[in-house]
Amino acid sequence: MINDDERIALFLDYENLAIGARDGLGVTPFDFGPIADALAERGRVVARRAYADWSAFDEDRRLLTRAQVELIEIPQRLGASRKNAADIKMVVDAIEMAFERSFVTTFAICTGDSDFTPLVNKLRELDKRVIGIGVESSTSALLPPSCDEFLFYDRLPGVEPSQAPRRPARRGRGHTAAPVPVPVEAVPATDVAAPVVVAEEPVVDEPAAPVEEREVGPIVTTTLAGLQRHADGVVLASRLKRAILRKDPTFDEADHGFRSFGELMRHLEAAGVVELRKGSAQGDPEVTFPQDASADDDAFRLLVDVVRGLQGPRFRPQLSGLKDQLRKREPGFSEKRYGFNTFLSFAKAARARDLLAMDWDEDTGDYLLRVPD
Repeated sequence: MINDDERIALFLDYENLAIGARDGLGVTPFDFGPIADALAERGRVVARRAYADWSAFDEDRRLLTRAQVELIEIPQRLGASRKNAADIKMVVDAIEMAFERSFVTTFAICTGDSDFTPLVNKLRELDKRVIGIGVESSTSALLPPSCDEFLFYDRLPGVEPSQAPRRPARRGRGHTAAPVPVPVEAVPATDVAAPVVVAEEPVVDEPAAPVEEREVGPIVTTTLAGLQRHADGVVLASRLKRAILRKDPTFDEADHGFRSFGELMRHLEAAGVVELRKGSAQGDPEVTFPQDASADDDAFRLLVDVVRGLQGPRFRPQLSGLKDQLRKREPGFSEKRYGFNTFLSFAKAARARDLLAMDWDEDTGDYLLRVPD
């Protein structure tokens, strides 16, 4: 039943996120996709709102419009703090939704600013679950403990930093750098009185990749891995498909040559990608990863062999670029095939099995790897 899913309202303190990702990770424009995917694994997102002075985020505005995010404009104001205006508007809207939309079970508050801690506490007092999302380097140490769950954007599957993540700054307030300034005289007087909803711009259609070119295995394994990490109990095939559809509403197993989702699952089971067990209802099996670890062993063996070949008496290979080295040996390699959302998590799994040693190096801003003696 769809009604069994959490119903999530998403509120983004956009300047905090976008500037934190730009300064801390080198990510620009801000990629909203990893947040959408992470929430899709947890429930149905029934509202998406982002708050900012959008004159400083032209390209971001177009990307968010394509992602069906409602943009709330907080224009530049004379003699007032735009940041405080955005915060207050976001808090008022969240509390209003908590009272008027009783069907909303979960609030996703995307910010690293500790000023939102009272909002988080009030939502929980109203029996709402709260998921916080923020960039690690710009997230206050006070905010995560207030949430039911906190996701660091840096660690979400699909986030590819273009620079080494900085160590998080532990401040009482979440840090927000100043956005690109907009001349005050460029803002009409009629626009500074109150926040307004930005009219959605026409979305230019971009050709999607043909469905036959999209691999079905990775989306199944990454979604299954996410559900297993965050869900209570077993993952049934029906729940898995709902989560996949929330990530990609165009998903259809028929596009990959299967008459039903059950047939697709049986095909992936035969290929050793997943394992099916009898579920609570006929035709709705439990889906998990195979207990036979031979495929995983091959992947870890490849990783260890590559690291051993690269390391020397005074040299240890870095994590960055290592995946390309594996693909030189095995062109089709993907950690997603083994249920790992990122290459970092795959490497950490090898470390947990005592196959590799990984040490953070401040000089390179990266992990250095070696094969233990």
